[in-house]
Amino acid sequence: MEAARALQPRTVALRRQVHKHPELGLRLPATQAAVRHALEGLPLEIHTGESCDSVVAVLRGARTGPTVLLRGDMDALPLTEQTNCAFASQVQGSMHACGHDTHVAMLASAARLLCSRREALAGQVVFMFQPGEEGFHGAKLMIEEGVLDAAGTRATSAFALHVTSTLKSGVITTRRGAVMAASDVFRVAVTGRGGHASRPHDALDPVPAAAAMVGALQTMVTRRTPVFEPTVVTVARIAAGTASNIIPETAELEGTIRTLSESARTRVHAELERVCEHTAASYGCAATVEIDSGYSVTVNDDAAADGVLALSAALLGERCSERMDEPMMGSEDFSYVLRQVPGAMVFIGACPPTTEPDRAAPNHSNRVVFDESAMEHGVAMYAAFALDALR
Repeated sequence: MEAARALQPRTVALRRQVHKHPELGLRLPATQAAVRHALEGLPLEIHTGESCDSVVAVLRGARTGPTVLLRGDMDALPLTEQTNCAFASQVQGSMHACGHDTHVAMLASAARLLCSRREALAGQVVFMFQPGEEGFHGAKLMIEEGVLDAAGTRATSAFALHVTSTLKSGVITTRRGAVMAASDVFRVAVTGRGGHASRPHDALDPVPAAAAMVGALQTMVTRRTPVFEPTVVTVARIAAGTASNIIPETAELEGTIRTLSESARTRVHAELERVCEHTAASYGCAATVEIDSGYSVTVNDDAAADGVLALSAALLGERCSERMDEPMMGSEDFSYVLRQVPGAMVFIGACPPTTEPDRAAPNHSNRVVFDESAMEHGVAMYAAFALDALR
């Protein structure tokens, strides 16, 4: 902890630099440059991506051994910041509202810390600075470019930290098995026959058909999904029509599906398509269903999750180590890594000290604020993941 604390001014400075200049998606030239500058002079092998603005840095320990991968995502969200903090985003419509700026800073400082402990390492550390986590499949692209084998041998364990504003600052939490949900997007086009609003009997109105689908999909979740398999189906957008006196030809629905197993995911996809098609047919309409598969379920290795909690308790104290009671229904593309390498997705609380966690603005809010002091724990944990595995 002392080493992480000594690096805190550097960690905060990098975090604030990245926070002020957020970038979206896969192309993050300023963020990539900031990371490379932060790693200058360290005994690292550094590579940058072609399909995305990633940075991969490899540290080789003094002795041979396995390879640990540590991931920090770097991209921002399309929001206009409303926090009034001194280092607020200078880019209209772009904000680090999910804390990826803190991940960049924590991982860079952990790399510096581990370089100073190189003689204690029996193996390699791969630092994975990843763009495009927010829906752009950046982890998949980096895997395709060889990040899992960047050290010359396949990574044998992998860890990612993620800050959350609704957990007490500095607390580390994770769990065995499914820790985050699969996320898919569905779109439904309901086609009827348009007409004059005063003569609905001459038309086949897609609007009531679409409205009925909203309720039918919720009934599907409660009546067609096993009660012990958490499932979320949310219709988040519905659109139809151009004027008050016209029955439209079409109506559209769009929403999200969240599941915690591949079997549930497959079943819900099939059920959703069936429910939408049959509901539309009962109104004399037709439904076309499209489902875009997003990130898979993020599944922690049991031993890795247990190890994280033991490590955090030993390093930070029992009060800063909590086992998650239930998974989060958000999604993560670190799932691509954990499908190939055993490891764990780990959360670190960063609730501001003047706010209760249940009252804090959540991640993805344009008002969210993260407690920077939590980054000391994050740097220490990133380093501990490697030091523990490569003893």
